[in-house]
Amino acid sequence: MLNKYPLWKNLLIVAVLGLGLLYAIPNLYRADPALQISGESSGVVIDQAQMERLSAALSASGIEHFGEKANESGKSGLIRLYDTEVQLRAQRVVQRSLGDGFIVALNLASNTPEWLSNLGAQAMKLGLDLSGGVHFLLEVDTDSAIATRLEHYNSGIKKKLREEGVRGFVSLGDDGVITGKFTSEELRDSALSIIRKEFTELTGQRVDSPAGDSAFYVSALISEAKRKEIEDYAVGQNLTTLRNRVNELGVSEPLVQRQGRNRIVVELPGIQDTAEAKRILGKTANLDFRLEARYDAPSSDREQFEFRNPGQGEPSAWLERDVVITGERVANAQASFDQNGMPQVSITLDSEGGTLMHRMTRHNINRRLGVLFIERKSRTHYEMGADGTEQIVKVPYDEKKIISLATIKDALGVQFRITGLDAPGEAAELSLLLRAGALAAPIDFVEERTVGPSLGAENIAQGFNAVKIGLGMVAVFMVVYYRVFGIIAVAALGFNIVLLTACMSMLGATLTLPGIAGIVLTVGMAVDANVLIFSRIREEIKAGMSVQHAIEAGYGRAFVTIMDSNITTLLVAVILYAVGTGPVRGFAVTLSLGIITSMFTAIMGTRAIVNMLYGGRRVTKLAI
Repeated sequence: MLNKYPLWKNLLIVAVLGLGLLYAIPNLYRADPALQISGESSGVVIDQAQMERLSAALSASGIEHFGEKANESGKSGLIRLYDTEVQLRAQRVVQRSLGDGFIVALNLASNTPEWLSNLGAQAMKLGLDLSGGVHFLLEVDTDSAIATRLEHYNSGIKKKLREEGVRGFVSLGDDGVITGKFTSEELRDSALSIIRKEFTELTGQRVDSPAGDSAFYVSALISEAKRKEIEDYAVGQNLTTLRNRVNELGVSEPLVQRQGRNRIVVELPGIQDTAEAKRILGKTANLDFRLEARYDAPSSDREQFEFRNPGQGEPSAWLERDVVITGERVANAQASFDQNGMPQVSITLDSEGGTLMHRMTRHNINRRLGVLFIERKSRTHYEMGADGTEQIVKVPYDEKKIISLATIKDALGVQFRITGLDAPGEAAELSLLLRAGALAAPIDFVEERTVGPSLGAENIAQGFNAVKIGLGMVAVFMVVYYRVFGIIAVAALGFNIVLLTACMSMLGATLTLPGIAGIVLTVGMAVDANVLIFSRIREEIKAGMSVQHAIEAGYGRAFVTIMDSNITTLLVAVILYAVGTGPVRGFAVTLSLGIITSMFTAIMGTRAIVNMLYGGRRVTKLAI
């Protein structure tokens, strides 16, 4: 029978439209400004009693809030606020109440009903130009990068002089100058020749002996050009690492870019787990692999470190100052469990790291290899600002502790395991940080704030008004020009927007202002398909074809033209997404999804309604 869909096809259309409506509903619920609390390490537990104490502290400070709740997993907690204006003040109060060891991050908390969340329905993410987000300003500690490089030079010079039989005392001063002290002029000149030949990045020169000192001195320091090169490398490496870490977190369309000499801006749009992001972004979490120092090694060649896990049986151990490899040589890292069910991290080194590790362990069988975990932390104190308000002042420091000290039984290669971790969450976090890349230098959070819509509320409202006005004008034209069929097209157009919103929510796509432009273009393109179909039906009726055959011919013969035009536009959208960035991608996403949903609603959707109204009936005239 002409113009009749089988039952299964009608049910399919109803099911798709129902699911679309279900997953589009969460976008009607506005998010609340909130504070998200978590521990600096994965082992810290946040319970409800602690959340109630924080609630009392906020109430005592006169800050209105609600919905304080600890996560069921005990990993984080959330406090909702009524206004974004008090977020920073509330953050200071909560941070002071908690003390060090906790992260208090600004966030937006979803208000989607629980029954919808259980079905996986969430509001679509909005870009910084629509809903704002969280802004972090990070400062790279380039002085630490230079100090680390000087330590390597200092160790390298000592090792090379020993190999060449040049006896003397070499030390690194607080001013960043490496000084060598020798008993004869001949030894001094030999040392200077070695430094100039083997360490071309350093400027080596003779130094006059202090009055009354018969020793001979030489100094070596980094040139200004090399110092700048180290700083640029540290900032560039950290920039790459932060981008990798943001990608590991799954943040949609973030902004990570350099600002000035040694600062990096990170902006996370929409509703994000900002406490988790802040912890992962800010962690240095690097590793040093060092041999355990021999008992007779001079104090200048060894350092003492505590164990991170007190259950190791030893409170501390001495490790050599020379580093075998660092976390920068890690190519891949995965969290797993050992044969005893304890968490571990399986590590794969790059080729150079594997070579260095094999060479060292091959010649040190039965000695112990230590894994030193390096973490940048901060101590918090409070000062009164010039405006009379209390300011949080964080003093950064590096915590270095041993997480593993195991005896070398065989020569190691590119793959091995790290044990001695406290919990599976800690192993997962360490593997993520190593996999994303090691920071070349520690970073500190200089500024954190919420970001309002960059184009202003007026421009945002105008963007949505453009959609409303465009939809309204199209609706008026279609109803006036095509009458009943125009009403059918408008209904399909409304469902198209619902489906587009649902698809973006389900896929986790981010809506930006250029994305709204893509929606406006989709509205026009969706109607184009109906115009082609309806015009074809008119032509067939004027040519003397019966109503039923005209409807069949209109949908059938216009389909190829509609498919061709939409596929070419879809190809352009895919290319825009592939080669574009930021706003261009936002436009491409909405345009691509809009083309797909409009094909469904403009062809199958309208055809189903037309079939219900006219299919299987004797119709002599159409209102078209």
